[in-house]
Amino acid sequence: MKDKPLVIVTRRLPEGIEARLSELFGARLNLDDTPMDATALKAAVKSATVLVPTVTDKVGTEIIEAAGPQLKLIANFGVGFNHIDVKTARVRGIAVTNTPGVLTDATADITMTLLLMVTRRAVEGSDVLRSGKFGGWNPTWMMGVGLRGRTLGIVGMGRIGEAVAQRSRAFGMNIHYHNRKRAAAEVERELGATYWPDLDRMIPEMDVVSINCPSTPETYHLMSAERIGRMKRSAYLINSARGDIVDEAALAEALDRGAIAGAGLDVFEKEPKVEPKLLAQKNAVLLPHLGSSTIEARTGMGEKVIANILAFSGGQRPPDLVTS
Repeated sequence: MKDKPLVIVTRRLPEGIEARLSELFGARLNLDDTPMDATALKAAVKSATVLVPTVTDKVGTEIIEAAGPQLKLIANFGVGFNHIDVKTARVRGIAVTNTPGVLTDATADITMTLLLMVTRRAVEGSDVLRSGKFGGWNPTWMMGVGLRGRTLGIVGMGRIGEAVAQRSRAFGMNIHYHNRKRAAAEVERELGATYWPDLDRMIPEMDVVSINCPSTPETYHLMSAERIGRMKRSAYLINSARGDIVDEAALAEALDRGAIAGAGLDVFEKEPKVEPKLLAQKNAVLLPHLGSSTIEARTGMGEKVIANILAFSGGQRPPDLVTS
């Protein structure tokens, strides 16, 4: 239909979401799921009314400047939007939306998965079993550490940080956090959380540091070599946020030297590439960006994309507007 906006989707989305997009809009889907390179993205923005990118699409200045005048909305499939040049989009009069809230539980769950796997040496144990080297139960073999009574330092107390705190408290952990703004008093009471305005003072006191903040220019390598060096030798670092928040090379070196006890990562600086030294560490649990990878979360994200496009097409303010 001529009156339907042309919505170009850069990757395969859940089947029901693609069907709904095709029903509501003039949707152009990526049926073979081949990631779009810069040339393909430029071609897309020249004709699309709405572009639906994902976290793997780099929609930078060059891409946005190549857009035709009909491109009015970038409806991101995901919460983080550091892969989109929001500033240039604003200048060009292109609105940007995201999909917050619906992946909170999934990401908090994967954070706990990483934490439990690394502290209980689950990957090491599984590898021994699969290699045929398991010799039976032994009272001193493959001992990990329990979580009850240990201190958790959450870096970024937003929706996901709070969900991680709730889960960790159920495991008997003591909750601490660092954030740009202090949480409301009732949130602190509910979580039993202690606020640290100074990240550098918090880190040395924590048994586990969990990264749950967004990727911004200010948080790039927030966990630098120096900050990783402030951690206890018995401490663990967990990152389920964005890869560039942690200096991956410095982390690999710290693990190699035994400067910290272990790390659990679901995200990486140069995805899909991973620092080779990290791959060699037995005390590093590495997952392939599974944070939002549940049926519920991915479907919810798609529904938010659709809601944002419908609102925008109807002349209303999209519910998840990042910039306009």
